[in-house]
Amino acid sequence: MSQPSRSENNINNKNSSQSKAERAAAKNAERARIAQQKAAIRAERRRLALLRRRRRLRLDDVTVVQESALRKAIVGSVVGNLMEWYDVGVYGYVAVILGKVFLPDVEGHIQNLFSLGVFAVTFIARPLGGIILGQLGDRLGRKEVLAFTLLMMAGATFLIGVLPTYAAVGVIAPILLILLKLIQGFSTGGEYAGATTFITEYAPDKKRGFYASLLDWGSYIGFAVGAAFVSVLQLNVSDAFMESWGWRIPFMVALPLGVIALLFRSRIEDTPAFVEAQANEDDESKSDPVPAVGEVEDAIRLGEEEPQGLKGLVRNYWRELLTAFVLVAAANTTAYALTSYMPTYLSTTLDYDPVHGNLLTLPVLVLLAFMVPLSGWISDHVGRRTVLFAGSISAMVLAVPSFLLMAHGAIWSTLLGLFLLAIPVALYVGNLASSLPALFPTSSRYGGMGIAYNAAVAIFGGTAGFIMEALVTATGIALAPAFWVIATSAAGFVAVIFLKESARQPLPGSMPSVATEEEAVALVETQEENPDINVTEIFEQAPVHLVDQQPTVAEAKAEVQVALEAEAEAWEAVRKAKLVTAAARQAVVEARKAEAEAESESEAASQDQTGSQSQVADKQTEANDN
Repeated sequence: MSQPSRSENNINNKNSSQSKAERAAAKNAERARIAQQKAAIRAERRRLALLRRRRRLRLDDVTVVQESALRKAIVGSVVGNLMEWYDVGVYGYVAVILGKVFLPDVEGHIQNLFSLGVFAVTFIARPLGGIILGQLGDRLGRKEVLAFTLLMMAGATFLIGVLPTYAAVGVIAPILLILLKLIQGFSTGGEYAGATTFITEYAPDKKRGFYASLLDWGSYIGFAVGAAFVSVLQLNVSDAFMESWGWRIPFMVALPLGVIALLFRSRIEDTPAFVEAQANEDDESKSDPVPAVGEVEDAIRLGEEEPQGLKGLVRNYWRELLTAFVLVAAANTTAYALTSYMPTYLSTTLDYDPVHGNLLTLPVLVLLAFMVPLSGWISDHVGRRTVLFAGSISAMVLAVPSFLLMAHGAIWSTLLGLFLLAIPVALYVGNLASSLPALFPTSSRYGGMGIAYNAAVAIFGGTAGFIMEALVTATGIALAPAFWVIATSAAGFVAVIFLKESARQPLPGSMPSVATEEEAVALVETQEENPDINVTEIFEQAPVHLVDQQPTVAEAKAEVQVALEAEAEAWEAVRKAKLVTAAARQAVVEARKAEAEAESESEAASQDQTGSQSQVADKQTEANDN
């Protein structure tokens, strides 16, 4: 093979040099482009910051909630929660029977732990359901996801009612039960987070606490309906029939109830906040802006207006997620102690028979259901934090007395103990549905709620009965559940300290919502002095498309005022700088004067010393001459 000639080598070296130069030029051009884009983003952020400072509420910014739409939204949200808690009530009241049916060959305490453990397994799937369904709800819409969760929940509950028993298929029976409870948990993971998001985005700001609390009113009514259904069956059929076939009936009834609930839910529309956000995204996708401008706008909007994944939610909202997690843990430990765990506690620890153990909790549950909206209504007037502080303190104070009263053994004392435990539950639960969604912006509200709520319920709510029964079994102390309630509520008290007040205020990233046109006009006219709204804060969190608009006269005046304030601050800074400069110059003059005086004194001292030395020398000379 011949070697390349010298001319060919020169050509190759030349081409190589040109390619290196081209690559270097391309890299420099890319760096320049990136630097230019970053500079444009900084300039755009400064411009938007100025726009946010000048923006004022306009009449078309305020959402006027139509009463008919709100009524449909409330009914559609409540029926799903009623279905969820109907299953909780049924399962909690037949837990002792299910232990015998699906695990018959073990001791009673093990059967109880199995039933409560299966109930806790439901909550393992809730965080996964909250994450997946929450993300879908922020992208596809609240309504569609809530319809899906309702179908899954009703179907799984019905299938539990037709499961074969351990006597029929052996170990497969409890495995199937666990699988269906996992499906229920997955669907429930998206249900409560979606329903709270839905109803809080629909409700007027001044009544959000009351309307959102109706969601939990439905929860406890559903629980009471399920519990009452089981209790009526137990009163009218034999124990043998309940254990053989009667326990199936309440689960099977869930299917027609689910169909009815789905009809109500299908009549509702998505929330105004979500519809507005989706409409803005559609407008942006249809537009064809200049690429550079589009890149800048995308960079500005990134992380602010788009639904975020799990990593984005945790990175940007970890404080809000942690606050919500602790609050939900405290509230649900107390709530599940009163609801799903109490029938087991009264029957196994306090030796009530199952029927009376179930019946004693029913009147308290019905009373609790109506205490919850009262708690939400109070929070609209005195603030969410005030009521939640009261809930955590009352749980710590009343837990031990309530369990002591129940342990007394008399029916009156048991009812009083249950009522005392219901007080903190009402104060907690009546505020969570309105407080937690207010921690997150519209674009990430469903997802944030799904993660925080379901993770806390999975770890603390679903396991509350299991932990309390295990504590009683391990220690032999009937008061052990009270200490667990106190511990979690102490953490809840700390979480309330970090909770931002949201009563009577717009949700983050949303414009104010009112009930009437007159209220909207009054809100716009009094926005500067209205204590319920902070206009600057509203537009600091508002989507870019609401801020980047042609200013009104009032907004232009506000912009002038902002500029004048900035100018005044600048002149004040100049004045202070001049004073500092003058002081520095004076210090220089005084330093020079002091330095001159010091030099004069040094010269005088030197002359005196020279004269003294001359006199000594003269005297020495005279002495030598003599």
